[in-house]
Amino acid sequence: MRTPDPARRTTRPAPAPPPGPRRRLRTAAALTTALGSLAVSALAAAPAEGRAPGPAGEYGVAVAVRWATEAGIAFGPCPAAEELPAPVECGTVQVPLDYAAPDGRRISLTVSRVRAGGAPGDRQGALVFNPGGPGGSSMYFPLAAGLAAWKRLAAAYDFVGYAPRGVGRSAPISCQEPARTVEAPTPAVVRPSEAEKRERIERARAYARGCAERTGPALRHYTSLNNARDLEVLRAALGEPELTYLGASYGTYFGALYATLFPSRVRRMVFDSAVDPDPERIWYVNNLNQSLAFEQRWLDFKIWAARHDDTYRLGVSPGAVQASYEKAAARLAEEPAGGTVGPGELQAAMLSTGYHDRYWPRRAGALAEYLAGDPAKLIEQAAPDPSTAKEAENSTAVYTAVECNDAPWPEDWATWDRDNSRLAGAAPFETWSNAWLNLPCAYWPAPRQRPLEVRTGPGELPPVLILASERDAATPYEGAKELQRRLAGSVLVTERDAGNHGVSGGQNDCVDTYLEDYLLRGVTPVRRATCAPHPEPDPVSLDRRTVPGPEVPAGRTPAV
Repeated sequence: MRTPDPARRTTRPAPAPPPGPRRRLRTAAALTTALGSLAVSALAAAPAEGRAPGPAGEYGVAVAVRWATEAGIAFGPCPAAEELPAPVECGTVQVPLDYAAPDGRRISLTVSRVRAGGAPGDRQGALVFNPGGPGGSSMYFPLAAGLAAWKRLAAAYDFVGYAPRGVGRSAPISCQEPARTVEAPTPAVVRPSEAEKRERIERARAYARGCAERTGPALRHYTSLNNARDLEVLRAALGEPELTYLGASYGTYFGALYATLFPSRVRRMVFDSAVDPDPERIWYVNNLNQSLAFEQRWLDFKIWAARHDDTYRLGVSPGAVQASYEKAAARLAEEPAGGTVGPGELQAAMLSTGYHDRYWPRRAGALAEYLAGDPAKLIEQAAPDPSTAKEAENSTAVYTAVECNDAPWPEDWATWDRDNSRLAGAAPFETWSNAWLNLPCAYWPAPRQRPLEVRTGPGELPPVLILASERDAATPYEGAKELQRRLAGSVLVTERDAGNHGVSGGQNDCVDTYLEDYLLRGVTPVRRATCAPHPEPDPVSLDRRTVPGPEVPAGRTPAV
């Protein structure tokens, strides 16, 4: 999913010291959001040198699968750093850094598991989850077994999470000093000057150099194709003859790569909020499309806020709400709230409204209170947290490495400037912040791959389930339809007139019924089905605010 620019980014919290109550609260927030967000800011575009997947990688997978089958995973109590209580267990699986040289360096991926809670005879295997990113970890996923929305699935399946290569304790990578990710306050420029563009170019060059210098020759091996191969090794290490998988956001993309590479190993797969897998759109074009979609979802939020002007007093029309936002940004530029919340932090906080409407009441309330003279809620929701710096930096590094390695990107600034200047005229809210995030890919020092053509023919793959909302901004709806066209026999379930990124896991009973029918009984609609939208959130009165639930920091929506 997309994040603020890589030189300074706030994201979901890093692990806190035990007992870590704040982290567990935020993890619970992420889980209840929908178990799948994150978004991806995916995209691709221009001709460039690169490598296509070949027989060497296939041989490496076969070798690694043989090791993993023999070794399995020695599950035991989780390390304190994971803050995962019993009955959750943790272990590691080894994978080749380079599948073309499987006898060379190996790296360890951390894995978590809670066993199925039902009768032994009812167990259907392991359900592996990936939340997206790139850069997201699902080590917390076994905790979902304790949530009501996942109770029936948790009775039938072991819930398995893991940290993909580069993430967390799985051979982590880095591109800059972690403290850089929480530097604040920052600007939010809608119409950058030529001087500002030159500064951003230099920062992108420096960031790309930092990735190469801090990660070294291993940098080229952090790719979506290798994530798909690692998933096959994980399947073998778990002792599962076939894979049952739930991928959200970016997790749908390398899940689709897995389905293309290993169709005979698929048992059941769910793709929640799908990335458009068209090789011509991985990743540059997808990012442009995402910025356009965010403008529409930002409008949805402003329409909702205006409809509840009696609560928030932000304005009775979307234009008036926009004016309130701009007034706050101008005031923050003059005097940052708490010394750390400037226009950039405000924009990052409000960006979360495009991912999930559960943020609408909180963000509207914080904005309203700030304009009324009380900055406390805005500071609480938007200020960067230094304790998250290490995890934030690591997550951004993985995001950048994977997307830059995966595909060709335009290497001339003129293309970026033309495309984003044109787009910002129609979609100013996210366009330039998204461009700055991805600009290091224009100056990337590692070789790029050519994206694999995601496609399976009739009968090659069991039926797979695609879930999507029509107004999803992070992974626009056209991506779900494109994925269905490419995976023969796949089924698409659409939540109409809704826009949450990640639609499974408790927010829509209709969607969850299709999910459970599929995962528990293998039943799907014939080809397509629709669900009515979940209810929009109720406004929270500033005079009678209920006790707030767990808050997720601004920036990239948690990959849950």
